[in-house]
Amino acid sequence: MEAQSIFDAHAHLAPGPDSTERIIATMDRNGISRTVVVAGAAISPDELSQQIIEGGYIEKDADNEAVLDGCNRAGGRLVPFFFANPHRNPDTYRSCGSEYRGLKLAPGVHGVPLEDERTQELVRTAAELGHNVYLHCLQRPGFGVRDLVGLARRFRPVTFVLGHAGVGDLDLYGIDLVADSENIVFETSGGYTSVVRAAIERLGPERVLFGSEYPLQAPEVELAKFHALGLPADQWRLIAWENTLRLIGEAP
Repeated sequence: MEAQSIFDAHAHLAPGPDSTERIIATMDRNGISRTVVVAGAAISPDELSQQIIEGGYIEKDADNEAVLDGCNRAGGRLVPFFFANPHRNPDTYRSCGSEYRGLKLAPGVHGVPLEDERTQELVRTAAELGHNVYLHCLQRPGFGVRDLVGLARRFRPVTFVLGHAGVGDLDLYGIDLVADSENIVFETSGGYTSVVRAAIERLGPERVLFGSEYPLQAPEVELAKFHALGLPADQWRLIAWENTLRLIGEAP
């Protein structure tokens, strides 16, 4: 795997006076040129862990304005996504959406199923804005990869990002479920190297994105998976740079 520019497709920017400086320092240490960021700290890791396993939800809003402020101070290296709350009217997202480059949904945080009209209205708004939609799936009725496939079929012009390598760390089945949905791409943070390799082989490298899930995960760890895979340079260039550039509308 050759050294080259790296575009991290998924990280979090928590509120705080030095959060931008910390993520930039981490990027520099790992050779990451640019990073897509969404708001962090909407829910604690302990609360999120419990909700993923047992269900539940919060109605708290993420601090999207802090993300914009951090991105404005980062000289173009940080790319903001809007972290939507389905419990709120989508007009807020609609009115400020032009300042962001994509939409983030977290069913595990807000507890609203993918088939719910509130989710669909946010996706409809994303389509109006020309945004992609990044989201997590859960092994629960209404929240699974099969539900994402149904959503993607209803909104074919929208590109959906299946985050965190699907459900759990061995979601080979999820890869097969999305294989025929060309508007679903696969972000790799949290998955085993065997899952990443399967995604590249079954979906093609043009549908796979490198993501770190910083700060919950160290980018060094996620990059080590790709070093271990020893990908050809052309595949790594797609996964590490070109696919995310295309996702945010900066490449054909």
